[in-house]
Amino acid sequence: MPLPSTPLHRRLLPLLLAAVACTGPPGAASKPALLEPCASATTCPALLSYTLHADLKLADLAALFAADPLAILAANAIDFAVPGPAGRILPAGLALRVPVPCACSGGVSRATSARYVSRPGDTLGSIASRVYGGLTSPDWIRDSNGGLTAPDGAVDAGTALLVPLHCACFGGADNGVPAVYLTYVVARGDTVPAIAKRYHTTATDVMSVNDLATADVAAGDILVLPLPACTSSFPTFTSDYGLAVANGTYAVTADRCVQCSCGPANLELFCVPAPLADAACSSMQCGNSSMMLGNFTLVMTGAGCSVTSCGYGGYANGTILTTLTTALKPLCPVPHQFPPLIPPPTSSFFETYLGPSPAPMPSEGGIKSPTMAGTAPTASPDAVAGAPPTGRHFSGVFRVLALCLVTNVLW
Repeated sequence: MPLPSTPLHRRLLPLLLAAVACTGPPGAASKPALLEPCASATTCPALLSYTLHADLKLADLAALFAADPLAILAANAIDFAVPGPAGRILPAGLALRVPVPCACSGGVSRATSARYVSRPGDTLGSIASRVYGGLTSPDWIRDSNGGLTAPDGAVDAGTALLVPLHCACFGGADNGVPAVYLTYVVARGDTVPAIAKRYHTTATDVMSVNDLATADVAAGDILVLPLPACTSSFPTFTSDYGLAVANGTYAVTADRCVQCSCGPANLELFCVPAPLADAACSSMQCGNSSMMLGNFTLVMTGAGCSVTSCGYGGYANGTILTTLTTALKPLCPVPHQFPPLIPPPTSSFFETYLGPSPAPMPSEGGIKSPTMAGTAPTASPDAVAGAPPTGRHFSGVFRVLALCLVTNVLW
């Protein structure tokens, strides 16, 4: 029987249809969309925020993300000078940053990927939410592995899977300040103001970067957070071209022979021989000089302080490139302050030390003072990324039911 048509009905029907369309199907959570237009095949450095789902050896964690174990330690300012770091056992619930290369995926977003061999009992859902902490989705894994057809998401043990993961670059800058972007999965109880405070930024900036109309987020939502960083200017032919290091942390490069740090006092990249550098590393001496990488001399003259330094210029074909530079500054710089290192964690009650954002001196490039710096997430172990969404969706369902009831009464 066709529905009657009256002026009142004609006004109410569009409202009902709009409400249904906005709410979506039951169980569908509205999440921020990570769409970053991109076309270049060049990758950029990015960070993933990850909370360990179980006690893991550092080597096993690195294998989950196809990352270098030393790079993970350096990105969290954890002491990486102790020999044999891969065998360290990290506790469940530990929140870490994992450095990854972020590439263009399909011209509309950024992504990285890892290889995972399924274990007994694994499903696409458990791999996405538990193993990879909500940094991916079951459907995305399914689409990236065309042979998966089980309706319940079951995966045979021993199946090799390509696991795509969200990441972001946004030009390596935020409000004109060099930045490395951290992909963060919202945990149960998180709010935008709390996340902003944890990472020394503002709720307005978090909302702007993620194109959020409101500060309403739910567990499992994915946000990207810009962390102030030191950037490099290495030639394009070097293997570490585009190297960027988040403020308060390190990076290990040149086949583990060189360590580069950022801050905490400024946003200038500073590179020296790595603690575990050995005779296999190529020469780190600046040409036409007796100075080694990281060395500098200060000579006060009537015109100012003459600073001669041996800097790092990238890694190419097994060779560490060095550059000898001389500059005249009004005042002699103070000795470089390295970001503090913390000992390897043995419990989940751990937070990476990353101090407040630096305020670079105007004479050091004129960079405006950034408004944010990073600290590792401190979500408790049970605040698992990818947990079921909050009741936000159910309020939409109730609105639709109410509209349906009103409509039935009117009709």
